[in-house]
Amino acid sequence: MTDAVNTYPGERLGLPRSGTGSIARPGRRIGALVIDYLAATIIATAFLGYDQFALPSEAGITMFGPMAVFALLQILFIPTAGGSPGHRILGMRVVRLDGGWVGLWRPVVRTLLLVVVIPAVIWDADQRGLHDKVTGLALIRA
Repeated sequence: MTDAVNTYPGERLGLPRSGTGSIARPGRRIGALVIDYLAATIIATAFLGYDQFALPSEAGITMFGPMAVFALLQILFIPTAGGSPGHRILGMRVVRLDGGWVGLWRPVVRTLLLVVVIPAVIWDADQRGLHDKVTGLALIRA
């Protein structure tokens, strides 16, 4: 007996092929990441400053400021708005596969894994990153 071959991302999860509720495709995901990181960089620069001539040992928090702000945006917006600002702007939302509220711990774990980068670029057949698989979440079209 052979396993059935999935014909589209999200089929195994019971999600539609396209439109609302379907798995968000890579183009939108990357676009949202760019929007979120640019916003985080602007916010971090405005509040933490930026010294292009500082040595790495002197840079301190300003060197990691954008990443910290990025993580904060993810952790705050996913449980409250259903996705980061970039997700929402590009018509996506983060949902639990069982339909419940994402809660507080899932966005924290998802963001920590996303910041590490490796889990985010390891995808399964449903185009879910490891950071979403570990937390039981999916990024879908809104």
